[in-house]
Amino acid sequence: MPNIRKKQHLGLIGMLLIAVSFAGLHLTAVTGRASPDTKNYLSYALSLSGESREEAGRRAIAYSCASGQHASLSPVPWTNRKTVGESEEQCVRRLGDSVAYWSRHGNTSGMTAPFANQRFMAIFEARPGYPLFLVPFVAVFGITWGLWLAGLVIALAGSVCVLLTLRAAGASRRAGLAGQALYLALPTGTVAMNPLSDGLSLALGTAVVLGCVLLLRDRPRTDGESGTGGWPGAWAAAAGPRTGAALVAGGLVLMFFVRYSQALLLAAALAGVLLVRAGWLRRKRRQFTPVLRAAALCAGLTVCIHAGAHLLGWPMGRDSAQDLLTHHYQRPDLPNPWPEFFVQEGVFWSAWLRRQAASPVLPVLLALSAWALLRRRSVVLPIALAAGAAGLLNQAGHPNLGQLYGYRLIVFLWLLPVLAIPLLLDRPSREPSPVPAQPEEVGGGQRDGTVGVALQVREGA
Repeated sequence: MPNIRKKQHLGLIGMLLIAVSFAGLHLTAVTGRASPDTKNYLSYALSLSGESREEAGRRAIAYSCASGQHASLSPVPWTNRKTVGESEEQCVRRLGDSVAYWSRHGNTSGMTAPFANQRFMAIFEARPGYPLFLVPFVAVFGITWGLWLAGLVIALAGSVCVLLTLRAAGASRRAGLAGQALYLALPTGTVAMNPLSDGLSLALGTAVVLGCVLLLRDRPRTDGESGTGGWPGAWAAAAGPRTGAALVAGGLVLMFFVRYSQALLLAAALAGVLLVRAGWLRRKRRQFTPVLRAAALCAGLTVCIHAGAHLLGWPMGRDSAQDLLTHHYQRPDLPNPWPEFFVQEGVFWSAWLRRQAASPVLPVLLALSAWALLRRRSVVLPIALAAGAAGLLNQAGHPNLGQLYGYRLIVFLWLLPVLAIPLLLDRPSREPSPVPAQPEEVGGGQRDGTVGVALQVREGA
């Protein structure tokens, strides 16, 4: 019994060791992570905490410009911050002049500071979830440590969801821990740590993926022999379809307020993939009702997300295309943006493919994922495919060459190797033998009545 209890705690110990190692590694880069959009979210969060729009903008500028002076630190994997091109004083002056200019030209309302024209800033006004999440961190720990701790919580939450997803799908303890480590080591971990809405959206997406697995899977054994006892294995084994439905619906609803375009694409991709799988299962005369129900849930949420964004007047797909083609609405709108938009699609993806050929890390990981898809049967694999498709769709909606060397728009694609490759650590599941195992004889009798019946049939034959 003590040995069983010790094994049951190995999963929790391993999860904590990975988390502590990740936090210690990223202590080397507490600041220096700000991107041009960070100041928008930060000013929104400071406005929500009660500061005036002007003061919120001033503090956001100060943080952004100070962060820009820190060079990229090599110990943190997958980072690609820009080279410093101006002094901190020049940065503060430039952004301050921009705020003054747009304030004079009509941008006088909203929660974000007027760093650009009102139409462009409306994109960030439509993402209140991430600034609201930041408020307690910034209020208690200040801007620098608050943003870092918020990113750490987001990254670790997503990694734990990945671990629970694999365990709920029946993967071993080592596969679950490998998935957690991959999530933190690959661009998913870096994107989660950056002070942008993409990380929180990704963490909520992993919760949605976990919910889908709970909706579709068969519950594994929960005894000590199966290795699922203790947390997190016990929770993954005990959670049922109701918990799964709550995670799917709750995760997508929260994503709607964080980054509704990604929530829409994830819900649509899950609905499409699950609908195809339900049709395939029906054709094979296998149980397809749970898959069809999950597909219907995701399809209904897709409709609700699209309708909610439309009713709230948030920027939609056409606005995104105009934003790209008019350099953030600084040029007149195109009467029909789609022909030029699809030209940009071709330019971007051809450049992206050349980039992958020059640095084939993602292609190699996707090849390993394809191998896992062919060699393993797991409920998590079609859901991982849907998550990866959502990442591709999100990048396709923003074919900006400025994002060619980044990962944040396509980050959901990296969930495919994060969820698929750890399954290769487990042996393929064997089909149960149709012939009952031979019983052990104990004192001339049988160990149990069930096996005894099997022997009577054999002897009678």
